[in-house]
Amino acid sequence: QVQLAESGGGSVQAGGSLRLSCSASTSTFTGYTMAWFRQVPGKEREFVSGIRWDSQYTYYADSVKGRFTISRDNAKKTAYLQMNNLKPEDTAVYYCTGRRGVILSNLRNVGAYDTWDQGTQVTVSS
Repeated sequence: QVQLAESGGGSVQAGGSLRLSCSASTSTFTGYTMAWFRQVPGKEREFVSGIRWDSQYTYYADSVKGRFTISRDNAKKTAYLQMNNLKPEDTAVYYCTGRRGVILSNLRNVGAYDTWDQGTQVTVSS
């Protein structure tokens, strides 16, 4: 089972930017669909963005479309989430996840993944 490690969270003011990174400890990273989810206390974990193994398809939640960009570097076994024009409502713990064989129609489903790290806190102040 792949192990994942997020980094890059922090505190910024509204309108600022952060870049999250997710490093994977697997030799088969190339075959993994990767995704970012986020969660605030008392709410369910929600889909933020996902990317197919070859970067040919990317997906975004409507709330982040046009502000966030997902990417990956298969040689570095790392996925990224560039977050621009951050808003206070983006405040959450962000989780990276990935799995081989996730079909694109199921990419937004938290239940499609079985590997989660401790996440990284993103706090946006107004």
